[in-house]
Amino acid sequence: MKIAFATQDSVHINAHFGWASKIDVYDADTNGYTFLETLEFQGNLQEDGNEDKLEPKLRALQGCTIVYVSAIGGSAAARLIHKNITPIKAESEADEIEEVLTRFVKTLNGNPPPWLRKALLKNQPRNFEDSFESIEEEITV
Repeated sequence: MKIAFATQDSVHINAHFGWASKIDVYDADTNGYTFLETLEFQGNLQEDGNEDKLEPKLRALQGCTIVYVSAIGGSAAARLIHKNITPIKAESEADEIEEVLTRFVKTLNGNPPPWLRKALLKNQPRNFEDSFESIEEEITV
């Protein structure tokens, strides 16, 4: 799955989503993670209330499942969620991308939370047994 990080230095999750001039994208699965690309954005990104600055980011993040940020506005978060991209706020701007990815891979190999299991299944072909298990989980929860 593709995971994005709003960053100023490609090391830390230290950029506000709307103001981020670059977003690093990784592919992560149970075997580890791989850097894919850096998305770069220009223009007046720090102008509050300028919803037009979000559209290029939303298009560029198509196909991502998660985007980690240091901060995000309500409108931007809602627009990401509408596109099935989950925004996650870092605990602090000192959080390192590689540490978060390492913990993420461990989570994938352990017991991922329900929202993450659902995201993992999003791109996989469904069969009858998957549907039955999904219904069974909903009933027992």
